[in-house]
Amino acid sequence: MPQRRFNLQHHPADHESTLPWGGAVLPPRAWYPSDCASLSLDGPQWRFRFSDRPGAVDFSCPSFDSGSWATMTVPSHWVLEGYGKPLYTNLEYPFVVDPPKVPTDNPTGDYIRTFKLPASWPRDGSTVLRFDGVESWLKVWLNGIEIGWSTGSRLPVEYDISDALKRGDNVLCARVLQWSAGSYLEDQDQWWLPGIFRSVTLLHRPLQAVRDVFVQSTFDETSAQGTLRFEVDCVGEARLRVPELGIDLSPEEQRTVSVEPWTAETPRLYAGTVQTADESVSVRIGFRTVEVQDGLIRVNGQPLLFNGVNRHEFHCERGRALDRETMLRDVLLMKRHNINAVRTAHYPPHPHFLDLCDEHGLWVIVEGDLETHGFGMVDWRNNPTNSPKWTEAMMNRARRLVERDKNHPCNIIWSLGNESGRGINIGAMAKWVRSRDPSRPVLYEHDWTAHEVDVWCHMYTWHEEVARIGRGEEKFDRYGYSKGEVERLDPEERAAMAARRHKMPFLLLEYGHAMGNGPGGLREYQNLFEQYPRLQGGFIWEWIDHGIKQVDSNDKTYYAYGGDFGEERGVHGGNFVCDGLLFPDRKPSPAMLEVKRVFEPVVLSVKLVKGIPTLSVRNRHAFADTSYLDFTWKLEASGAQVASGGLRVPTVSAGDTLSVELPYMGSFDRTADAEYWWTISAVTAKQELWAEAGHEVAWTQYRDWVSQEGYGGFDPLQTDNDQTPTVRGAVICLGTATFDAGSGRLLTIGSTQFRQAKLDIWRAPTDNDRGNEMLADWPGVLKNHETLWRVAGLDRVQHRVDSIEVVGAGLEVTVTVGPAVLDRYLKTTYRYESRDRGEAINIRVTIVPAGDWTDLPLPRLGMLFSIDPWEAQDRLEQVSWFGCGPGEAYPDSRAASRVGRYERTVAQMQTPYVMPQENGSRIDVRHAEITDAQGRGLRVEGAPLFALSVRQWSSEALDRAKRATDLVAGERTYINIDYAQSGLGSASCGPGVLPEHRINLEEGKAISFNFVLRSCA
Repeated sequence: MPQRRFNLQHHPADHESTLPWGGAVLPPRAWYPSDCASLSLDGPQWRFRFSDRPGAVDFSCPSFDSGSWATMTVPSHWVLEGYGKPLYTNLEYPFVVDPPKVPTDNPTGDYIRTFKLPASWPRDGSTVLRFDGVESWLKVWLNGIEIGWSTGSRLPVEYDISDALKRGDNVLCARVLQWSAGSYLEDQDQWWLPGIFRSVTLLHRPLQAVRDVFVQSTFDETSAQGTLRFEVDCVGEARLRVPELGIDLSPEEQRTVSVEPWTAETPRLYAGTVQTADESVSVRIGFRTVEVQDGLIRVNGQPLLFNGVNRHEFHCERGRALDRETMLRDVLLMKRHNINAVRTAHYPPHPHFLDLCDEHGLWVIVEGDLETHGFGMVDWRNNPTNSPKWTEAMMNRARRLVERDKNHPCNIIWSLGNESGRGINIGAMAKWVRSRDPSRPVLYEHDWTAHEVDVWCHMYTWHEEVARIGRGEEKFDRYGYSKGEVERLDPEERAAMAARRHKMPFLLLEYGHAMGNGPGGLREYQNLFEQYPRLQGGFIWEWIDHGIKQVDSNDKTYYAYGGDFGEERGVHGGNFVCDGLLFPDRKPSPAMLEVKRVFEPVVLSVKLVKGIPTLSVRNRHAFADTSYLDFTWKLEASGAQVASGGLRVPTVSAGDTLSVELPYMGSFDRTADAEYWWTISAVTAKQELWAEAGHEVAWTQYRDWVSQEGYGGFDPLQTDNDQTPTVRGAVICLGTATFDAGSGRLLTIGSTQFRQAKLDIWRAPTDNDRGNEMLADWPGVLKNHETLWRVAGLDRVQHRVDSIEVVGAGLEVTVTVGPAVLDRYLKTTYRYESRDRGEAINIRVTIVPAGDWTDLPLPRLGMLFSIDPWEAQDRLEQVSWFGCGPGEAYPDSRAASRVGRYERTVAQMQTPYVMPQENGSRIDVRHAEITDAQGRGLRVEGAPLFALSVRQWSSEALDRAKRATDLVAGERTYINIDYAQSGLGSASCGPGVLPEHRINLEEGKAISFNFVLRSCA
């Protein structure tokens, strides 16, 4: 007798279907404002119930009592409102990879919204319910009637609810599941944040509605004329009207007229309307032509250079539920920091963001809502990209992408998605996109064979290989992550692949990984982009740190990252989610200022021409001239301004260079003890849409003249008195300085007391020092430097005193500095000499490496001093210096640093990276004072230059800290005076420190540096 089976588990199949949606779903269409009736359902009026897994649908009946449910604001993510927990993964799926199955424990949000249909709501036509973004699976009921379901979290869905809608009161119910089959297509290196996170709107659609419209506006640069036509889906007649141009078109017509073209530099828009008998929709028209011609991406005939950034949508408190003010803030920050392009990684943004890019002017690569990166963890087995079962789901995402955003002039390239391997569905998507919109190129980073794309791109390619690509000589064929694929090609196929690529422009779709302190090497990338036309720039990874704002038990704010919400070990991506140019609170990081300088659209430089300082102005714009800029100058003597004024510079056309002489200052009375610097700035001449008048766009500096004394150019070996070291019991005295007679350690200078005074070669590793194991086998990409340093014992060196001697007029202390276990060390000599009649001490440090230091660059090389205050309330908290500033800088990240005189508190000298690490170094310092409130402390004078870091915690404490709140300021002040620091690189995901920015040692080859210390009164 056959056994009877009962299905006792409520486990609806829809959310594990590879189909994209079902029910009363309408075809995708463009996003545009309309004069038809609409009703926003956003706000705090939603009722909400959270469950650990989907249960029975007991709430879809209109009579259901939801009085015990909580309230929820829409748009929002429930995990940021106290229900469940956020989860961050970089590329790993946080569940068993068994597509399309997802976990049984599937966090579920049930929503109820009651609303009254306005009495004025039209009775004709139909009504549409629109969800602009829901993660990750949505099912909807209205008045007890099931309407439909959908996936595609960052894509809109519209339902025809006409048959279920009632006059008066209505009850809208929605169920949202965190995990669905669609989750396999959304592994996008970000927080998994379920919920209804974009707007919900009711839209009236009249009988003769504009169902869809596709405006096509091209520009002919040879005639300066634009051609306009449009396609429309409607019942009855429709016309496109552009009053400013006198255009009134039917879909069967096109018009060619003289126009001002749209570019990101000159974003000229024309207001238009598409009208039927029942509806008028607004369109903003920008005339431009995008093409790949002669191997270059061109707009209106001109090749572009993308100074771009990748932008995830994120807010530290609201996740991806961004308001319009935040979107505008992002666009303004980009424009003000000389960013001219955005890649919408890795999904279409809120459509209003693209409106802002149209208006303010940014080139945009609009990317599909697609990434299956986690399949790379299983060698791409069962990857949806190459499965016919998933073709409709992926094609659906391509259609919804293109239809929604096809009318934006800022949108110049379609990206099919990100890091999803290769397969039949990529080809199908590319073919459909081209057939629907042949006016824009198509790219997809994982198509390293260039079969399906118009633009070849890659990520995190090292400088040497980028140069080879620029020359068309690339050698590294293992692009992508399907290892061994190239090796399986026969030579003929391999040659054909290379030939296709060589005809294409190249973009670094991601580079300059801005995780923690870094990236370094941006200037070198930019130089390559300008040297080789094929290299058309790239997109920094990425815009903002995705730290989630939290408050600890001491009421201190910190920003959480992967692992801070109890995620399973081995699944979460740690602080890899904090890799942006902005801190989580949207304050610019030092990297943002570096980007602004490197990306300057106008390059200023000064050199002597026939003995006269002459300013060169090179306009890197592709379209705009410099008429929007004023030029100003100031002359400073060791940081003190002595003269300033405006500079008359004729307008420089796009792509041209012009030179003008600086004002004649020959009769100016220069003092002997000074260093004279010109600073020339290009600033906005008037208020622009994106900046106030006087906003600095570009700058340069030029050292006019310097005295020997002004540059700290004294002879460090020349003493100016006959004071010599004397021994007084357990203390050695030299001028106002004292030393421990047993160890030779510096104890005091005047009233300043030292706890430590020793060679320092360690720094708290940066995220880039830690490297990235995923990229360790790529040529040109360095492995984990932190591990290299720790294995070598650089974090635990010992200091053995070998000798203390009086040599001539100085005290020499010889020390061996090195780690236990190993026979690699630095033979170090400190020579102390009195200066200025005993008021100051010149310190000369000489190191001679012993043992094998090959392939072991140092983190830093300098001296560490720690100082205790006279009293607890007299902690050293003020820093003033003359040198580069105002912010931190490192050898390969110093473009934003300019010479001047600066003052900061010790707290302000720190950079608040989400994960604490080495930070705050000021470079090329001539002299500095670190003092308490009474002006007492220490003065450091370079011979001639040094790098300065000042903290109220040790490097060891900085190394141990996992978040900023772990760092507690003590009474002691730690001062690093560095001869050199390692560069930063971007090895957290990309190339490491370039050879010229490393501190390399050679056995037996001495290195010496010196500086002067004196006590401040």
